[in-house]
Amino acid sequence: MLDKEILAQLKDVFSKLENSIELVYQKSNHEKQDELLSYLEGVASTSEKISLIADNEESDAPSFKITRNGVDSGISILGIPGGHEFSSLIIAILNADGKGKFPDDNIQARIKALKGPIHLRTFISLSCENCPEVVQALNMMALVHDDFTHQMIDGAYRQEEIESLKIQGVPSVLDKNKLVSAGKIELSDLIEKLEKHYGKNEKQGQNQDLGICDVAVIGAGPGGASAAIYSARKGLKTVVIADKIGGQVQDTKGIENLISVPYIEGPQLSNHLTEHMSQYDISLYEHRRVQNIENGEYKTLYLTSGEFIKAKSIIVATGAKWRKLGVHGEGEYIGRGVAYCPHCDGPYYKGKDVIVVGGGNSGVEAAIDLAGIVKSVTVLEFADIFKADQVLLDKLNSLANVKTISNAMTTEVVGNGEKVISLKYKDRETEVEHELPIDGVFVQIGLVPNSEFIKDLVEINKFGEIVVDGKGKTSIDGIYAAGDVTTTPFKQIIISMGEGAKAALSVFEKLMVA
Repeated sequence: MLDKEILAQLKDVFSKLENSIELVYQKSNHEKQDELLSYLEGVASTSEKISLIADNEESDAPSFKITRNGVDSGISILGIPGGHEFSSLIIAILNADGKGKFPDDNIQARIKALKGPIHLRTFISLSCENCPEVVQALNMMALVHDDFTHQMIDGAYRQEEIESLKIQGVPSVLDKNKLVSAGKIELSDLIEKLEKHYGKNEKQGQNQDLGICDVAVIGAGPGGASAAIYSARKGLKTVVIADKIGGQVQDTKGIENLISVPYIEGPQLSNHLTEHMSQYDISLYEHRRVQNIENGEYKTLYLTSGEFIKAKSIIVATGAKWRKLGVHGEGEYIGRGVAYCPHCDGPYYKGKDVIVVGGGNSGVEAAIDLAGIVKSVTVLEFADIFKADQVLLDKLNSLANVKTISNAMTTEVVGNGEKVISLKYKDRETEVEHELPIDGVFVQIGLVPNSEFIKDLVEINKFGEIVVDGKGKTSIDGIYAAGDVTTTPFKQIIISMGEGAKAALSVFEKLMVA
């Protein structure tokens, strides 16, 4: 299954393995068993440290687990991890050997403090681009925590169970048959969910002082990375606090308008940001979120992890996130009929009726993609006209199984306790209420600034954007902001980078005068 080029790359990747890594497969009569064995044999052939071993256990589907020096790592896989999950297997092998990227000691301490035993299963689709991030995070937790196991399950091998569990989106993380998490989620949020679900043995990192810095940059997308690099180049003691490097860029496909770079994909650009920041003396605290800020001579940033840090100046570059409908039933049925990623969850609605809420470019593109999979698509737009580019609207209107409705205000997502069964909306022109029977709702209504944590401290406008002047200054002395979280017009990567640099230079200018 693995071609010569991939095998050659794996030989290089696994050349520094130190421990014995065993791929222990269960015996099975499944028609795909030989395909799994061929796949695992290929992986094992790339290093003398990796071996393929048969287990005494039997399975009704292709499955295997990873052990290190004969000791169970807590990581297992049901299915053949191709597609986007190929990287998850490679990273799991490296992590099992102690290689690769792990979160810092404080984050690992939070993971270790989770009350066990913890046994999680994640249902995925090999075409899902969001699934690997969740799978890799849970695999890492299994290696860090002494009483934690995680099994990745390719839903293609468990269709009956998926139907009985009412799973309608991926990734879906379950404790036994209870849904713990559905859809894309950051590591910081995932840890918080597990702390609430299982409890924690102690408050790790509570009131832990991370020190004092000249400038604390909140966010590590294009704006935050630019601000951090410019700050460090000016000799300022710089700290970056972020959920993840790259921010929303991580979820961006092709980028063709970053001047001097004809084409680059989001994850690749995020890697470049990481590499560039690593060239400077920048302290990075990833997988963290600021809870609130106390203003004073030094700004004190309190993190959701329980840690805190003091800074002379702050640059907020937290960007934006996908906007939710905010109606009854939306949160309750996430992963059970409510989705935000048509590419990931679209296959679960094959032959069914769905609604896309949003008539901008993202909504219309989603409807076009879904039309090739589902039975019918109805697109709802709040305004009286659709705002997508005309070329996209022309394509949408050419599809026989697509219907469009304007002046539609979504009022409720209706479910039967197990899944979504309809959606209610009001015609804004006639005030008449309507209810459409459907199987799924895909929300594509734009972005909302990530300013919640600071909205009571600095001035924000009615859209939630932080109000800044021409130098990135906010209404509070010593606090600056840059990028999509601000009132700066046009939300573009290149503009965020420029605004981040501008804010850093403004901070330097102020500190030098002081």
